[in-house]
Amino acid sequence: MATIEQLGYSAFFIALTCIFAIVARRLNERMSKDGLVKDLIFEAIAAAELCGCCFELIIVADNFGVATYAVFLFTLTIWWGRNWGSATACPYTYMEQIVEGEVSFKEASLKIWAQLMGGCCIFRYVQLYWWFELAETHEGRAFEDCKADLQVNQYLGAFIEGFATLCCRLASKVISEKDARFGAFIDSFIGTSLVVAAFNYSGGYFNPVLATALKWGCAGNSALEHIIVYWIGSCMGAVLSVPLFKTATFRNMFLTDTKTKSE
Repeated sequence: MATIEQLGYSAFFIALTCIFAIVARRLNERMSKDGLVKDLIFEAIAAAELCGCCFELIIVADNFGVATYAVFLFTLTIWWGRNWGSATACPYTYMEQIVEGEVSFKEASLKIWAQLMGGCCIFRYVQLYWWFELAETHEGRAFEDCKADLQVNQYLGAFIEGFATLCCRLASKVISEKDARFGAFIDSFIGTSLVVAAFNYSGGYFNPVLATALKWGCAGNSALEHIIVYWIGSCMGAVLSVPLFKTATFRNMFLTDTKTKSE
């Protein structure tokens, strides 16, 4: 039976990962010249931090339940929002920017590549910690064959990931435009709630890089199924949020207060 002490080992690993990321960001800030390369490194660091923490959150969810997992995720989401700067660790934010004409296809592709490298390479660091088996919850996990989280057919899974991503992105855009006082907490609560709602169906990743780092090649899904659910589904939801956010109907429903204040 999992104990508080074992949960402490998970919390320690997550905190350690965040500390390493802080140090890496500071080194990059001091040693790299401003420009694309510096931005790519920031993206890789953010993706590594995200995926490193979420690997451990799998341990938390498996042994301490989804509620405990949700508390950690809520807290981490706020932390990441305050520490990542312009990095996103998420491919579809740049896809949205391509649609908006804010970034070139080449730059977006390079940043997505950096995210994938950071997210996928971090597993060796996670594996090393698990290999020490400091907690019972880590026993056998370092070299264990992983299993896919998708519990529904691929098209329903893609719809779930896409619709939830659409909701997350619209909520973030509304919160950003309203400049809500507790915007970071509200945004984190909405995102975490959607993850919990989708947890037993698609896994609730809403981020292609995160899903690929944690679940690519796992038993239960083919490569094509993974791409359809976690890449096409999520990215379509995010891209659809761009024109939908601009529609008069949506803005009248969710941004009437902002409009009134500006007038």
